Amino acid sequence: MRLTEFWRRMYEHFGEAYAESFAQDHVMSGLGGRTVRQALDGGWEAKDVWRVVCQDQGVAARLR
Repeated sequence: MRLTEFWRRMYEHFGEAYAESFAQDHVMSGLGGRTVRQALDGGWEAKDVWRVVCQDQGVAARLR
């Protein structure tokens, strides 16, 4: 998954304003106690981060 696709899905699920805030502030155990931004900056694959977001936030199946 490319980062552009990752962010498109984040914006679709959370809305543009909240997606950025969520990515910056929400720490998830599935990311090893990191935020989305920290995980992506630390080298995690976008598809793996998206899977954790989906699991953590109950993202609708159509957006997975």
